[in-house]
Amino acid sequence: MNITLLVVAMNEIEGMRAIMPQVDGTAEYARECGYVVHVQKEPGIRQGYNEVLPLIEGDVVITFSPDGNSIPSLIPELIRKMHEGYDMVIASRYLGDAKSEDDDIVTRFGNWLFTNTVNTLFRSNYTDVMVIYRAYRVGLIEELGLTDDAAYSWIEGVLRTRISWEPLLSVRAAKRKVRFCEIPGSEPARIGGERKLQVVKWGLAYMYQVMHERFTT
Repeated sequence: MNITLLVVAMNEIEGMRAIMPQVDGTAEYARECGYVVHVQKEPGIRQGYNEVLPLIEGDVVITFSPDGNSIPSLIPELIRKMHEGYDMVIASRYLGDAKSEDDDIVTRFGNWLFTNTVNTLFRSNYTDVMVIYRAYRVGLIEELGLTDDAAYSWIEGVLRTRISWEPLLSVRAAKRKVRFCEIPGSEPARIGGERKLQVVKWGLAYMYQVMHERFTT
């Protein structure tokens, strides 16, 4: 199984300096391996995903945030679970003893609301439908239509924002009965940089997607 670690970063130099040496052991080793760096042309996480798709090698992609929120030591466990035959493995911030130190009262409620809404509407058993940190088969991107702008463009235009595809990935995986599991994955507080979360706009956009998937598709 060949695996690509996809590190999504924007103005995250402090986090990169602190986190990336933990992924590879040492900064020197990382330089010797030579990261492939892509500077995206359009803003937005999903746009970044779309642009790097041709660069992804192997069968599995792990989406990883270098701002301190994603714990590097969980990567082997994500890979081990993928080797067991799962199509997607989520590092859940709310499973077992895991917790998010980056949550506030609004985001904690929002994550609870979205996860329980998805579980109720699609008869799934997620504990975290929103998190970026997860491993999944590269083939799921096409199978679940995650690059189809029709799933995003209308609501993005109305709200004048750009959203990512993790919630839609969770929803469509549940609809298609994709084999997935979760592992506990605490989320430390971010290191440096600026928080880019647009709570109201993204919350409305993601809820629209959830309802659209349930009642019109």
